[in-house]
Amino acid sequence: MSAPAASLRRLASGSTFWPLAMLGSLLLFNLLSNPQFFAITVKDGHLYGSVIDILNRASPLMIIAMGLTLVIATRGIDISVGAVVAISGAVAAVLIGGELSPSGGTGMADATRVPLPIVVWSALGVALALGMWNGTLVSIFGMQPIIATLILLVTGRGIAQLITGGQIITIYYSPYHVIGNGFLLGIPVSLFIVAGVSAVVWLLTRKTALGMFIEAIGVNPVASRLAGIRARTITFACYAVCGLCAGIAGLIVSSNVKSADGNNAGLLFELDAILAVVLGGTSLSGGKFTLAGSVIGALIIQTLTTTIYSAGVPPEVNLVVKALVVFLITILQSQKVRDLIAKQRTRRVVTP
Repeated sequence: MSAPAASLRRLASGSTFWPLAMLGSLLLFNLLSNPQFFAITVKDGHLYGSVIDILNRASPLMIIAMGLTLVIATRGIDISVGAVVAISGAVAAVLIGGELSPSGGTGMADATRVPLPIVVWSALGVALALGMWNGTLVSIFGMQPIIATLILLVTGRGIAQLITGGQIITIYYSPYHVIGNGFLLGIPVSLFIVAGVSAVVWLLTRKTALGMFIEAIGVNPVASRLAGIRARTITFACYAVCGLCAGIAGLIVSSNVKSADGNNAGLLFELDAILAVVLGGTSLSGGKFTLAGSVIGALIIQTLTTTIYSAGVPPEVNLVVKALVVFLITILQSQKVRDLIAKQRTRRVVTP
């Protein structure tokens, strides 16, 4: 086998090859259907364009997917992240003191009850506590992850609606809007938040032994515990980080739409986040994980959504098309399919 062919084979066997190929195919399709797809314009010192919009809209999902990747790597699952998104946004809105209508009916009250740092840290603190709650049920009480997080999935929406009084709270405090709508150096602030979260999680899991411990727990929890790894502590920490990531996403979402909706905020985010992790190459059975793949998976989902809307496909068809794409990628990522492709290539090389 020639060197280029061997290199291509090694590249194709990588966990992120097919996700990247799918993302590239979606981008190419958009370019062919819209030659201005990659065009980026500068207005008032800010960058605008379809690509910037995709990155900006995908930022909450990318952050959630990174946190969920750690949980799935421990052979767990967290289906409550969407509810945590709603609770985080609701806490922030109530602390700011958003009203259902402009103050006095004449203008928007650009004020807050408490300082913005307290608003942010309080919302993140609540999200972290919810993640710790899930971690306690899973790691200490030994509940099945899907059951433990299902509890918060069901009650979380109710908690968010209790916080908001069952109403959609509009947030009129403009400094808070910077989180989801602001720009820094012409780039959306949300992308800097994604970069910051990515850097922290990557450093903790790839520059320390933590990542190896997480993978060991996912491969064999009993053996890892017998080897001296504090499996319960690490599992607890993964769920806590996942809750914190969902809280950060909740701040971005509520800031972007300038409101807190306990019923609809973060709706189905848990499903999209799981899809993003799986599309990125992380197995639901635990073990080896890839943060970069999860980010790519989130971009695939958002790019696919944008592609469907720009192509004029009815919104109700979105879920069907998304399911087909997910099915295709997961089949291509299947180990059996990879082995079958490898056998076919070997036969072609051996056959004179």
